[in-house]
Amino acid sequence: MFALPLHRREFLRQSGAWALAATGLPLASGGLLATPDKQTPETLVKVLYDSLAEKQRKDVCFAWNHLDKNRGLLRTRLENNWKITEPSIKSSFYTSDQQHLIREIFDGMIDPDWRERWDKQLVDDVGGFGNEQSIAIFGTPGTDQFEFVLASRHMTLRCDGNSAEHVAFGGPILYAHEGEDLYEQPNHPSNVFWHQALAANQLYDMFDGKQRAQALVIEGMPSEELVGFRGLDGKFDGIAVTQFSPDQKEHLQSVLQLLLEPFRKSDQEEVTRCVKVQGGLDACRLAFYKEGDLGSDGLWDNWRLEGPSFVWYFRGKPHVHVWVNVADTPDIELNSYQDSIGV
Repeated sequence: MFALPLHRREFLRQSGAWALAATGLPLASGGLLATPDKQTPETLVKVLYDSLAEKQRKDVCFAWNHLDKNRGLLRTRLENNWKITEPSIKSSFYTSDQQHLIREIFDGMIDPDWRERWDKQLVDDVGGFGNEQSIAIFGTPGTDQFEFVLASRHMTLRCDGNSAEHVAFGGPILYAHEGEDLYEQPNHPSNVFWHQALAANQLYDMFDGKQRAQALVIEGMPSEELVGFRGLDGKFDGIAVTQFSPDQKEHLQSVLQLLLEPFRKSDQEEVTRCVKVQGGLDACRLAFYKEGDLGSDGLWDNWRLEGPSFVWYFRGKPHVHVWVNVADTPDIELNSYQDSIGV
């Protein structure tokens, strides 16, 4: 658990009072608001926003639909190695209190049981939380339309308080881990996300010969950034979930739960809702790709679960990149690196 220094707790206590003063809640003794012990990331984004100086806001705060001349609609941008704004979290651009507050926002966006594993990923890939990590705030926190984006190498996460309509996670996200080496061994030692692929491969092992032939794509696989929705009439790789036996469907549900496990409960619930709206997992297909099979061991490093408005694309070569795009309608455009280079 990330420890808060005493001055940090006082900062949060006072900032929380400023942020909530307009709500009309009763004041506690000493003139400060009596705020809940547990604050949501969205509440803390408002506190952070209120603490930013004008110069800071100019560099990291944007209109809801801000268009970047090189990256398009910046709020929905997705890359596997980028900083959404120039200042790193652990830099003199932010005060120490603001840095601690950003960490608290991040902690609120993930499942508490996953903090140690997220921290390992961050140490391995960017030297620890805040190093070469950046944030941006879109819209005005405290209103019904704002979003906080955390972006760096191997991580793009969002929180929006459901400001972004129809989408889970506030929009497309990416999580990844290099583990022990840029080019990982077939068993991906120390990779904190590899167990997700092992669970998916256990499902492949449950298939009969005909199912395996349908599920396995022998030649080629989509470029990793291509996670835009294909809609109800889309052509998806792999085997239809409708062709699974009851026990295979049950295992797929457990795989989905593993995929959701690193994130906070409200995001898990939003994904579940979106999947239900698109027709459940029965509307999806599951594909495994022979290309990129590290060690040629038949343990498929690359696989993709996809439906009309659901894409979870696990890429295990040369190390793990996972691209996620989930909504309750396919009428959501994706803004990724591939779009800007015309791929």
